[in-house]
Amino acid sequence: MGGTSKTQNDVISLIQDEAHPLISSVSDWDPILTQIGDRSIVLMGEATHGTHEFYKARAELTQRLIEEKGFSALAIEADWPDALALNSFILRDHDESHIMETFSAFQRFPMWMWRNSEFLRLVEWLNLHNSKEKTAHQVSLFGIDLYSLYRSMGEVIRYLERIDYASARHARELYSCFDHAGGDPVRYGRLVRIEAQESCESAAIEAAKLLFSSKITKGDLRVHAGTLHEDELFYAQRHAELVRNAESYYRNLFSPVVNTWNVRDRHMASTVDHILKHLESRGRNPKIIVWAHNSHVGDDRATEMGKRGQWNIGQLLREMHPEKTFNLGFTTFEGTVMAAREWDEPPELRNVNPALPESFEGLFHRTGLNDFYLDLTRDSVREPLNESRLERAIGVIYAPETERFSHYFHARLAEQFDGVIHFDRTSAVDPLDRVPVPELADPSPVQF
Repeated sequence: MGGTSKTQNDVISLIQDEAHPLISSVSDWDPILTQIGDRSIVLMGEATHGTHEFYKARAELTQRLIEEKGFSALAIEADWPDALALNSFILRDHDESHIMETFSAFQRFPMWMWRNSEFLRLVEWLNLHNSKEKTAHQVSLFGIDLYSLYRSMGEVIRYLERIDYASARHARELYSCFDHAGGDPVRYGRLVRIEAQESCESAAIEAAKLLFSSKITKGDLRVHAGTLHEDELFYAQRHAELVRNAESYYRNLFSPVVNTWNVRDRHMASTVDHILKHLESRGRNPKIIVWAHNSHVGDDRATEMGKRGQWNIGQLLREMHPEKTFNLGFTTFEGTVMAAREWDEPPELRNVNPALPESFEGLFHRTGLNDFYLDLTRDSVREPLNESRLERAIGVIYAPETERFSHYFHARLAEQFDGVIHFDRTSAVDPLDRVPVPELADPSPVQF
């Protein structure tokens, strides 16, 4: 890691001087809102996909950005059709008795990532906010991920059936190319890449073109489809583009040369950009908040993955909107987390090991400040925190037995984020669904 003991003590003293303590007060987030200023794209990360404090802090910040700075959209690391169900609820339904039915849209692993009490409370708040606002000041909710390959194909066909039967029939014929995979997108990728069956790339591209043809975009939607409007055309176009990008993602899952992470994050960044353009075209404030993992919203150019040719949302949006993007990271030292042991397995309440001493999380723990915010753009902070250190990332799977290999990477924090929120000890989210809760053992103490 470099440096001497005195140097490390100096860095700790510097953080103690520059950090803004978080004391569960309404003023906790004032420095962040001041730092954000007039920027219109705020990316909020998380160091895990199952930590209560991260969701709570992001919700509180989101509410203030909406109320005080006029943000008009929240985009989350979730599937496009799932989030659209919530979007319909908070924009048009407003009947609180329907909210749990709406949340049933989230059926894909990891369900607890969005089917949790913390996110539910934010959706309730958005619903109440929108019920009091005129259309131009309402807030929309979107999902930006691309895993809904087959569901999105169905939505494209359903939309076209209401607009133009011939186009719908053509789309159905094109998408029939995927039928041999039996509705399993991973199996589709295996069939194409490993068993050398013909891909559906051209079919996905051709079907997407239908949604952008003049026949669809210039037609009188009210004549053809009653109450359909520009929003629904936009939703359908995004479904079609999702199919196109998801086909590429799954087709290359088993490729030794294509980085599917890049396919996915380019899709997510492009979706955010298209949402901004759509909001502006509809006379709404083109300002958006994005919730995703630190590994997506932190600038990948400041990480070891970036050195290997990986990019992410944070990097791409900074490149696309350099003066408008704010990247906020989150870290934790220890606590509990909701996570699975393996993919597609039920989540469990898991102990989070104390962070490695040589990591940023270990450094922050040494300050003794517990919870704080640190502005990483300040010159006094930027230089010492641009030293490459380990940073922890826990996704939907937590493997404490291989902690160093599975969950740490090197990064330069002050280039990765504009600011970071550290909670020294955190707790797991509260899932809406019953999950196994094994007896928790005390984590082993860490010697510094």
